[in-house]
Amino acid sequence: MPDAVVVGSGPNGLAAALTLARAGLSVEVLEGDATPGGGCRTEELTLPGFAHDTCSAVHPLLAASPFFAQAELPGLELVRTPVALAHPLDGGRAARIAGDVRETAAELGGDAQAYERLLGPLVARRQQLVPALLAPLIAAPAHPLALLRFGLPGLLPAGVLARRFRDAPARALLAGLAAHSTRPLGAPGTGAYALLLGMLAHAVGWPVVRGGSGRITAALIAALQSQGAAQVQTGNWVRDLAELPRARLTLLDMTPRGLLSLAGERIPRARRQTLRRFRYGPGVCKVDWALAAPVPWAAAACRESATVHVGGSFEEIADSESQVAHGRHPQQPFCIVAQQSLADPTRAPQGQHTLYAYCHVPPGSSIDMSERIEAQIERFAPGFRALVLARSVMTAADLERRNPNCVGGDINGGAATLLQTVMRPRPSPRPYATPLAGVYLCSASTPPGGGVHGMCGYSAARAALRDIARG
Repeated sequence: MPDAVVVGSGPNGLAAALTLARAGLSVEVLEGDATPGGGCRTEELTLPGFAHDTCSAVHPLLAASPFFAQAELPGLELVRTPVALAHPLDGGRAARIAGDVRETAAELGGDAQAYERLLGPLVARRQQLVPALLAPLIAAPAHPLALLRFGLPGLLPAGVLARRFRDAPARALLAGLAAHSTRPLGAPGTGAYALLLGMLAHAVGWPVVRGGSGRITAALIAALQSQGAAQVQTGNWVRDLAELPRARLTLLDMTPRGLLSLAGERIPRARRQTLRRFRYGPGVCKVDWALAAPVPWAAAACRESATVHVGGSFEEIADSESQVAHGRHPQQPFCIVAQQSLADPTRAPQGQHTLYAYCHVPPGSSIDMSERIEAQIERFAPGFRALVLARSVMTAADLERRNPNCVGGDINGGAATLLQTVMRPRPSPRPYATPLAGVYLCSASTPPGGGVHGMCGYSAARAALRDIARG
């Protein structure tokens, strides 16, 4: 029998397994799908020779993650474009994050000083801030003053933070960053998303993985297997905890809903009610294209960035996110667009390109938003539609069918409310532990939340190891 069983082979499940294996435990990873990886996979979704990321695509959090910094994954190569992030505006203009804070600020006209004052101190303290922000926030921070410098503006709604800027480019840049929260831009805490992602854009860039995000999964599995006491089994859907091998530790790369489905009435009634109250966020509709040529963006900055935020002005993006929060499908959605093949030519046949985009939609939506997404791209890149060779569409409902952790199409493991950002899945000094002895959650529904950083799995495994040491 293994010492530990991990259910789910997403990046957090594999990070947990690797952490346990390196501590000397024998580990078995069980994955229900035929291929491992969860949201970290790469497939030919459109045409032969075109490699598309099925979910996660651009990796600033991986580049900054303390777990990946010490994971020693040879062969995993991050590649970057000259511009970390571009945000097109009408009239052929674009805001961009490129180089250091001062270089980016210089292009923001009258908002240059405000941008430097907001982002400059955070980028300067990134080595103190990033480990604290990617750890359980209930832990005592090693650098409280640096965290306070981040937290005070971060607690603000993005709409309030945007008042520091007067002109459209800086305000739009902030809106696109904050909209990764999948929350209305008037919600408290949305400022933190803008600050973290903007800081990372300057500090480490927004890289993609050469060969596709599936290479992250392959590298983690190779590292796990090199320990000699670990194995990964695919095609093994677990329906009940009783099906698992008897082990000292069980770590679940699953949402609270998944825990409830496996444990049922083994969990005390009060805790079941708490887990049922856990909130999931809006879904996404994702589209992948095979293109005959690069996207013909009107703004040059967009032709130099792997990530493009498409949505127009601050006001337009705020309206789009507000509509989603009220259960509507926006006619002009905010779209997160990834051009991985600009940095990584291995993604497509020579001279051709892949393109990836998603927009936010109400939970569980089965509406195909590809027409609206393409209209938004065409708005800033006239002639785009003529380049499309093939497309693949995954609605929010499709995403949940592919990956049960994407409840309602939510790719972040739970709604980014202020409380659930700080303490998830519930307020507790032991956020990874469940009421069942030796059973832990290690998914994006635990701190620090969504993204490919492995820190949920790493921190859950360390918590489990501490419990073993205490006996």
